[in-house]
Amino acid sequence: MPESPSVPEDPSVSAPPPPPPPARGGFRGVFALGGSVLPVYGFLARLPAALCPIGTLLLVNERDGIGDAGTVAAALWLGQALGGPVIGRLADRRGHRPVLLIACAANAAVLFALVAAVLGGLPLAARMALAIAAGLTVPQVGPLARARWARLAGDDKALVGAALSFDTTLDEVGFMVGPALAGILAVTVHPASALVLAAALILVFGTLFALHPTAPGPTGGSAAARGDVRLWSPGLALLFAMAVLQGAAWSGANTGVNALAESAGSPGSAGLVWSAMAVTSSIAGFVTVARPGSADLTVRLRRTIAAQALLTLPLLAVCGPWGAAFAVAGIGLAVAPHLIALFGLVERVGPAQRMGEAMTMAGSGLIIGQALAAAVAGPLAEAYGHRAAFALSCGAAAASAVVATTAAGKDRLRPRAATTATTATTATTATTT
Repeated sequence: MPESPSVPEDPSVSAPPPPPPPARGGFRGVFALGGSVLPVYGFLARLPAALCPIGTLLLVNERDGIGDAGTVAAALWLGQALGGPVIGRLADRRGHRPVLLIACAANAAVLFALVAAVLGGLPLAARMALAIAAGLTVPQVGPLARARWARLAGDDKALVGAALSFDTTLDEVGFMVGPALAGILAVTVHPASALVLAAALILVFGTLFALHPTAPGPTGGSAAARGDVRLWSPGLALLFAMAVLQGAAWSGANTGVNALAESAGSPGSAGLVWSAMAVTSSIAGFVTVARPGSADLTVRLRRTIAAQALLTLPLLAVCGPWGAAFAVAGIGLAVAPHLIALFGLVERVGPAQRMGEAMTMAGSGLIIGQALAAAVAGPLAEAYGHRAAFALSCGAAAASAVVATTAAGKDRLRPRAATTATTATTATTATTT
């Protein structure tokens, strides 16, 4: 049979468009945002935040006893809680790079001065002043890194969640490695070595983190326009309160672990016991990055803090270091997922023009909670034993769960206005191109 004549293709009929590429998520998507070296710089630049408190305690305790050590460490915490939001606000207004460069240089110099003051036997008031200055100049790499990841991810909420989850997990790994490293250095090298290492890390890797091309410039608009953007909202105030309670839960448990280890005749085991929480929390955080699930952040916040409140209760039955290690390891399974949800909601409700300040404010809430609970849990443990400090931890976790259940509704934690986010994203793109 003769072949049928071919019918010419109608140019008005176009082929169906190719399917859109799948959204990048998980670790691959996060590394595609900022490259492989940015997490390394961020991790090593924030490690001093975990080295400094325990390093200060070890150095001052070696020279002057635990009383002075606790006072100087509390001064450092106070300075960090007060200085964090200031650093965050300056970074939003001036850009991350200049603020981080100045803060890193100043923090390293003050840490070296603090070591010299302790070794030189300067009066307690001078050491406290230097400790406060060290806290005030902490570059806030962790909160500013979260603000940076949020800007890089833009409007892709799945990618924002993965990036914030990954960064929060880096914090957990740092707070696992930092105390253990400080203890090892104090025993094998010198009690001052942890603070010296912290100063070197912040000077080198803090500078590299600041100079990385992903560092955002000032947020959009004039300084007056940014000042008109209100930072506090009912949602952010609620998240700040939950951060304070979270810090109190940590501090009460940590104080109880130290009191238990001392009563058992092995005070050096407290750091190893406490590191069990950081191990399980880090694992849970990495699992959350890889398998984030589909639940809304508000739902995840309620679930994880409720789980943490339940997992804290076994502390009340602990009788020895091994039992404490298993108990805090169980708590760690909920810690990173809770913090991931918490900081994810800070990114959702905080104003885009003041995101660095919002993140540092939440971080200061954690520090304030730890400091307040330490002031209460220490005397309680001394008077009534380790279970009194553990009871404080359980109470703080339960209070946080009640707040999350009764107050953390979607109305209070609703996303910020889309126009605000769009303006900030546009301004960020303009400053980085």
